Amino acid sequence: MEQSKITQVHGVSSEELKQDFKYIVRAEFKEFALNFQPIIPAEYLTRQEVAEILKVSLVTLSDWNKKKILNPYRLGNLIRYKRSEIEQALICINAKKV
Repeated sequence: MEQSKITQVHGVSSEELKQDFKYIVRAEFKEFALNFQPIIPAEYLTRQEVAEILKVSLVTLSDWNKKKILNPYRLGNLIRYKRSEIEQALICINAKKV
């Protein structure tokens, strides 16, 4: 036979206990919300969009692909670039210049 456990709280009204629980739960949710980072899906750009962002020609873009400066993703005949990788490549290139 299972014994039931009883917790008694003396000197605290049910309303005070309820408010204390609310306060604790809200504090935990606030802590969670501060650390929560939603997953942002990767944004893929076309060759033309990347060329416009970098202000280079499509020929230069192809050359950079061959030199592994940029990392294109292929799906059949489609070529796409992750925006985050383009931004990271710019940061690396600028860091080398300094």
